[in-house]
Amino acid sequence: MPTNRRFALRQRPEGRIDDETFELVEEELPEIGDGEALIRTEWISLDPTNRTWIEDMPGYLPPVQIGETMRALGLGRVVESKHPDYEEGQLVQGLTGWTENFIASDAAPLQRVPEIEGVSPSLYLGALGMTGLTAWVGMKEIGKPKEGETVVVSAAAGAVGSVAGQLAKRDGARVVGIAGGPEKGAILTEKLGFDAAVDHRAEDWREQLKAATPDGIDVDFENVGGELMDAIFARLNLHARVALCGLISGYNEGPAPVAGSRDAFGSLLIKRATLQGFIVLDHYDKLARVSAQLAEWIADGSLEPLETVVEGFEQLPSAINMLFDGANVGKLVVRIGD
Repeated sequence: MPTNRRFALRQRPEGRIDDETFELVEEELPEIGDGEALIRTEWISLDPTNRTWIEDMPGYLPPVQIGETMRALGLGRVVESKHPDYEEGQLVQGLTGWTENFIASDAAPLQRVPEIEGVSPSLYLGALGMTGLTAWVGMKEIGKPKEGETVVVSAAAGAVGSVAGQLAKRDGARVVGIAGGPEKGAILTEKLGFDAAVDHRAEDWREQLKAATPDGIDVDFENVGGELMDAIFARLNLHARVALCGLISGYNEGPAPVAGSRDAFGSLLIKRATLQGFIVLDHYDKLARVSAQLAEWIADGSLEPLETVVEGFEQLPSAINMLFDGANVGKLVVRIGD
């Protein structure tokens, strides 16, 4: 009998994900029934929100339970089908989880995606998928930068931040990206066209932020939280807009992420700033339209998707920590196979 491998949650981590967090389970691959399709996973997305899904706390999705397959977005191909909406050879994406094979059905649907010549299918987990949609909603619908305004993006060399900053540049804003290390800063300014980069690992990062935003900050695309967010909030201009996308600085610290100090929220009050948190799943109906527009810009070279690829299904439990170590550039994906 053919077998399937999957990673199940063994125990909830205290702090960093380690070798005890997940268990590799090998089991027989069941035959599909009527109304089902067998999907062979080719790519799996790693995202900061994966870490919040394994906390025993309420969220916009219920926590992954002990023994359950780790939840994640994945991309795969239909290899066998007894469902009229799935044809063999189709490329599909959705919440497949950390598994080599997935059985799709009306109760566990996946979305068909077109194949674009010269474009890696993995981009559907990045700039052409929920990552791109997240950047679009946060920047275009909440931040709404105007020409000449100053936009700051934290975690700017990451999957969402790198796209969000480029969207702001398209709207004529002056864009400052915050990232870790001079190499990432060079990618932001030399490859993506950001106007300035701040190295949050440098001792003088606060001075760098002040120098890069001499006229204050009109839009903050917030991915990090903590002391970085405090410093950004202190430089907000009157009626600034903050798109609160994530608080990655606190995701390994338990159920109460670092969300900034009392002074930071005092800055919001004094500057009469608008802060809006958002979850991309609330905007899923826009995905097709946004993806088509981003695909057009990628094709004509005016938007540059960044991606870090890790090879091998077995690497999933260790690769996820790259997100919190700052070891990836752009979207982090694991390639399972062709």
